[in-house]
Amino acid sequence: MKRITVVMLGFLLVAGGRLATGVAVPEFRDLFNGKDLTGWINVNTAEDTWRVRDGLLICSGHPIGVMRSEKQYENFVLHIEWMHIEPGGNSGVFVWSAARPNPSSRLPDGVEVQMLELDWPKLHIRDGKIPDIAYVHGELFGVGGVKTVPDTPRGDRSKSIENRCKGRGEWNTYDVVAVDGVIKLSVNGKFVNGIRGTTQKKGYLCLESEGAEIHFRNIKIMELPPGVTAPEQAAPELD
Repeated sequence: MKRITVVMLGFLLVAGGRLATGVAVPEFRDLFNGKDLTGWINVNTAEDTWRVRDGLLICSGHPIGVMRSEKQYENFVLHIEWMHIEPGGNSGVFVWSAARPNPSSRLPDGVEVQMLELDWPKLHIRDGKIPDIAYVHGELFGVGGVKTVPDTPRGDRSKSIENRCKGRGEWNTYDVVAVDGVIKLSVNGKFVNGIRGTTQKKGYLCLESEGAEIHFRNIKIMELPPGVTAPEQAAPELD
């Protein structure tokens, strides 16, 4: 995370822990405290979908739905570590989301940062064809009417240029750099995917429950200075 901080903030003049403008230097803070669900709001999952055990955030995967961050974020660096427990497990994190689930899919809008277990393609053969393995390695795509421009198109989605995810029982690390409608994704220490030109660039973070157990840890965020965001480019604030 320190290297990402340097990359993102190296152009800033820093003096005594503050920028030359007098604004405090951005730094990481915990989004998950390892003890309870403080800072998160259950949107449409069950009371026992999310629980904390031994410093880990554990999602049962049932029912399909999300929980959201208490506040919205615009420009930021998100660090999140995740591990699937079941073959072909499905999950992800939505950024810049309105956190209002579609009644049919039970999932919200935003930009999804995909988290799939490596066996997902071979468990979803359709018409005799195995889906692209790149699908599981941090695909990025707009959901619920949010439009994006993919760096590496697979239809409307952007796929990673290198396969770096690990399978079930192993921890994966995502670093998500989201600035002014642009998202760059690092998978296990290397930037391999990105999108730009998002039609929504401020909103909530949503963790996804989608049918399989997944564990999370070390969820941290560094908020960066805001940009010029029009009202129609931001999700509505929720109570």
